[in-house]
Amino acid sequence: MLEKENQISFFERYLTLFVLLCMALGVLIGRFFPIIPEFLNQFEIYSVNIPIGILIWIMIYPMMLKIDFTSIKNVGKNPKGLYLTWIVNWLIKPFTMFAIASLFFLVIFKNIIPLELANNYLAGAIILGAAPCTAMVFVWSSLTRGNPAYTLVQVATNDLIILILFVPIVGLLLGVGGIFVPWNTLFLSVVLFVVIPLIAASVTRYYMISKKGLKHYNTKFIPKFSKITISGLLLTLISIFSLQSDLIISNPLHIVLISIPLIIQTLFIFFIGYGGAKLFKLPHDVAAPAGMIGASNFFELAVAVAIALFPLSPGVALATIVGVLVEVPVMLFLVKIANKTTHWFPTKNSPSEAS
Repeated sequence: MLEKENQISFFERYLTLFVLLCMALGVLIGRFFPIIPEFLNQFEIYSVNIPIGILIWIMIYPMMLKIDFTSIKNVGKNPKGLYLTWIVNWLIKPFTMFAIASLFFLVIFKNIIPLELANNYLAGAIILGAAPCTAMVFVWSSLTRGNPAYTLVQVATNDLIILILFVPIVGLLLGVGGIFVPWNTLFLSVVLFVVIPLIAASVTRYYMISKKGLKHYNTKFIPKFSKITISGLLLTLISIFSLQSDLIISNPLHIVLISIPLIIQTLFIFFIGYGGAKLFKLPHDVAAPAGMIGASNFFELAVAVAIALFPLSPGVALATIVGVLVEVPVMLFLVKIANKTTHWFPTKNSPSEAS
């Protein structure tokens, strides 16, 4: 059932095209109807834009509904795969993103991108690199015939780790990069965009399953939110690009320049996770999602945090949005690689890795 539900949708497959369209529409609104972004900017609390915050909640809450924290009791059934995932996501990925982004933005592109913007893009990349995928990994796992039970545990534990490590890792790397860290806003962002929707979704999940059962929850209740999530994402992108129209019009080449280190990072992290799984002789249905969750990003959280932390530096949010732009085509490419290399892995689950 999980595989059928999580096949990639039309919107997800063409997400890059939708992002480009939203970018164009948002820029046009900002350019020719500036009264709209000016109006949106009036609604802020502690530098958090309330309209965009609401739209981000609309995106994040439905994704959190898919998280089953009761699956954590099965942690011991795929220990090597989970250890690999945690190491890649939290001990490798944020730091390689920082290194690769610093190399490109501050060294290779130093004569193309002004230093202030380069630091903004670096900050956006840092935030993106510290937010490994939560929801889309279900899709990537399904497309590679990943073990659904393992994927559930993987996502559930990852969400719990985000609560603990996201703030200190982002704060540390921003500090190392010489970027001012608004700690209070950083903590507030995690509370607003992770803790609150996670608690709300968990309560909803418990209530609905107790009243209607798990089958009804997965097949009837969850699908109701798919269009809401899509609408929230599209409206958020349009709003953000309308607010950043001047930056984009002035630096159109920067979209391409930002995408280069993000693509390199995505490929690099996938092959670390996927190669590590091969080294540990994990079955393919564990190896594929283990590689995918690190390679892809929780871009909804990254966009939200970037906006909250740096409301006066639109380049930070722009870098996270470029992550949305490149994610689907790159991840579909990696799905093809994973599906063509099943012979690299054991054909049968070992006792320690059986689900």
